[in-house]
Amino acid sequence: MSFTEKFDKTIAGFLCGLILPFLIGIAVFLLSPGHLSLPSYIERIVETQIITHSITLCVFPNVIIFLLFNRLDMLKATRGVLAITIVWAVIVFGVKFFA
Repeated sequence: MSFTEKFDKTIAGFLCGLILPFLIGIAVFLLSPGHLSLPSYIERIVETQIITHSITLCVFPNVIIFLLFNRLDMLKATRGVLAITIVWAVIVFGVKFFA
């Protein structure tokens, strides 16, 4: 069983699409100037009303995973990444219009 066959599962794509935005968010937090603690950093994002921009920035790398899985012909994993990206989009719209 090859690598692509082993990980060509919808749940694998779903988990990659769910975990990557959190990793990107942590990387942005660690690379941002100001040396704030995580709670104060999140509070600052909420106060400046850029929470939807921050979520979108973190979710954007899912496009790269989607294209990579598609290129490797891992269509079930691609379906999982697409599903979680749609969930993230619904979250962004909910935050934008109801918060």
